Amino acid sequence: MTSPVRIAVTGAAGSISYSLLFRIAGGEMFGADTPVQLQLIEIPPAMDALEGVAMEIDDCAFPLLDKMTLTDDLKEGFDGANVAVLVGGRPRDASMERADLIRANGPIFTEQGEALNEVAADDIRVGVVANPCNTNALIAMNNAPDIPDERFTAMTRLDENRAKSQLATRADVSVKSVTNMGIWGNHSNTMYPDFFNAEIDGKPVADVIDEGWLTEQFIPTVQGRGKAIIEARGQSSAASAANAAIDHVRDWFTETPEGDWHAMAVPSGGEYGITEGLIFSYPVRFDGDGNWEIVDGIELTDFAREKIEITENQLLEEREVVQDLLT
Repeated sequence: MTSPVRIAVTGAAGSISYSLLFRIAGGEMFGADTPVQLQLIEIPPAMDALEGVAMEIDDCAFPLLDKMTLTDDLKEGFDGANVAVLVGGRPRDASMERADLIRANGPIFTEQGEALNEVAADDIRVGVVANPCNTNALIAMNNAPDIPDERFTAMTRLDENRAKSQLATRADVSVKSVTNMGIWGNHSNTMYPDFFNAEIDGKPVADVIDEGWLTEQFIPTVQGRGKAIIEARGQSSAASAANAAIDHVRDWFTETPEGDWHAMAVPSGGEYGITEGLIFSYPVRFDGDGNWEIVDGIELTDFAREKIEITENQLLEEREVVQDLLT
């Protein structure tokens, strides 16, 4: 057994966390040999609900769960955390435009960034799930000047998983046959799922699946999947988002197999001509020690570059909305 990993989760009484916390405590994020400490953070009105969630976690008697802390204080919740999964945020209601949601979440992620900067462990890694996750991560990162920028990421693994599932179903193969599925840009309906560079059983996807379907149905389906789920079940994605959060963190600490990559929104250093400083989803690889690198040398068609420019422009617009919060 190794030393416990301290994992802070915000929005810990919400529906995504309800599908997430039990799996973390069961060893799915860091493996069957790594004990974990859960540091669960909520807003004051949700603390009673969080107590109920904690009771259920206790009742599971997870052997790997070393300790559990419940709090509505960010500094207590982030204290000594090795990993922070930022799930909680202001939900979008029917009266809000996307810019309204971005602005409403700004102060939340300003405070979270400041608290992480002050009390998190030196090796902290941060994954932002709460939408709009790219810009929320940008705000938190800019308010944590002592934490290296590369420690802040936003989750586009759900988009990768959705894309893989669509391709596997269309090709009538197992999902594990689909590799190199990159997502570029913003976790929104402008994201670009890059089928040109994806593979099915080692073959280019476009050699296996009709390109007309890929451009006319696959891309819009992946981009609009979240909305379709809301329309179908009356609620936004929860279990699939939690599953993607597990994947996001687990693979961050797992060496990526040779010849494959994953999707993660990370701080842009200008790679592929993207504006420096944006939290932008790229195809990335991991070294197994909590470090990532953007895959270089990927060929982008004119079609791909056009799609990437659209999603980059949206992120630039979002950044402008919260410019005063970026220190």
